[in-house]
Amino acid sequence: MNTTQEQLAPVLAEGGAELTRLLDCTEARLAEVARGHGPALARHAEGTLAAGGKRLRPLLVFLCGGGERALPAAAAVELLHMATLVHDDVLDRAELRRGRPTVFADGGRPAATATGDLLFSRAFAELASTGSADAVGALSRASSALARGELLQRADAWSEQVTPERYRERCELKTASLFEAACRLGAIFGAQPATAETLGCFGERIGLAFQMLDDVLDVSGPTERTGKPRGADLLDGTVTLPLILARRSDHELRLLDLRASAATQRDAEALCERIAVTGALEDARREALTHVHEAKAALGRLDLPARRRRALELVADGVVERYA
Repeated sequence: MNTTQEQLAPVLAEGGAELTRLLDCTEARLAEVARGHGPALARHAEGTLAAGGKRLRPLLVFLCGGGERALPAAAAVELLHMATLVHDDVLDRAELRRGRPTVFADGGRPAATATGDLLFSRAFAELASTGSADAVGALSRASSALARGELLQRADAWSEQVTPERYRERCELKTASLFEAACRLGAIFGAQPATAETLGCFGERIGLAFQMLDDVLDVSGPTERTGKPRGADLLDGTVTLPLILARRSDHELRLLDLRASAATQRDAEALCERIAVTGALEDARREALTHVHEAKAALGRLDLPARRRRALELVADGVVERYA
């Protein structure tokens, strides 16, 4: 059993056979969408979806009350997520994603751009088929936030002026917004609109913690675990919380020209070591844990069935365990 399966196993056990069935149906629908637009796009889209991941966003749709009616929403959030990854790989000129060659590496910029565009368009087609304006609006807001977050990240590339507050804003836009949307969609399709705000808050907090711990893993995690080179963020100029915090305690790091100091893979790995010895990774992890605690506190404000509450808490715990 791989790490992802180990983390999800308790959630799936708590959710029961119906949750597993719904996720299997989502997987089948994703494959159907990937195959439905000609062999060239199908090859790249299927490869992107086959790279997998935790399917956390569809999982949240179902755990937040979605049920059978939410299948299009579950597919939509994953399609949108995968589209952003494909486009990110174009911008970053990334060769690996989860240990597999990216669409950019395999087919070049035109193929990757077209694949990402296809996945974006199919995400909204899936939701439009439900006839729910509220659902389309929730995903549209998340999509706009993702674009704004990407623009902020590009503007901040290699900058020495990025503050923790600016970094958190970027995380809220680029990552937490889609987690929030997934939880809201679950409430919408579960006919529980009164819970949408609080479940959305849960999703946002989980998304923030997820991104912060992902940035910790970029500095600390080996390629075989993260599926990308160590220090990949440093190589493309993405300024994350571990670097921001490390610069506060290490005067020499503060003076470094990041663009020149992380020009090669060896440079990036050396810089990762310098960041690690400052204690910044533990500081970033503690902040992420604060967001996990806030997420669980949000659940306490809702009258949820015991198994659903426990499953959502296990998702929150799983976000932390991916760092351990």
